Amino acid sequence: MVQPMLPSLSSLTCDWTYDVFLSFRGIDTRNNFTGNLYNSLNQKGMQTFFDDQEIQKGDEITPTLLQAIKESRIFIAVFSTNYASSTFCLTELVAILECSKSQGRLFLPIFYDVDPSHIRKVNGVFAEAFAKHEVRFRDEKNKVQKWRDALYQAANMSGWHFQLGYVVYSPATPLYILVFSINTFLFELC
Repeated sequence: MVQPMLPSLSSLTCDWTYDVFLSFRGIDTRNNFTGNLYNSLNQKGMQTFFDDQEIQKGDEITPTLLQAIKESRIFIAVFSTNYASSTFCLTELVAILECSKSQGRLFLPIFYDVDPSHIRKVNGVFAEAFAKHEVRFRDEKNKVQKWRDALYQAANMSGWHFQLGYVVYSPATPLYILVFSINTFLFELC
């Protein structure tokens, strides 16, 4: 059986700085799943925002991330065990969903070794993270509620599910199919 060929985007030009913005919790997935996803997207010619690669020393993290979101066509949030413990991840998610809704950009949730219902209901480690946020941001209840609402909205979307340790990238595997789908979508936009 012939495997589908991935179109290359390297010769196309579009009015975006980034094709894909990756939102993820580094301690959970930077050196495994998300790192492999990033490499796979780049190998196919997709300009991908990955915070290790794009934020320059001395830059303020939040403005840099928010600008990269505005300059991206597709958003991927890799939800993992510690995603909700990061205020950067939650702030990114709010901005991503607002941009996706207001400008019709594609948002793809990936649930990496987490159950979307735990995110939606804020159970387990997600409940623990929010208990800490509520103490730390007790004077900014609206901010914490926006984070909750964003998690709920994202967890209600159909997404990709991967288990801990999943890093295989070869034809007919879910990661390959994901990259192929993103590449095809971007190719059709240009």
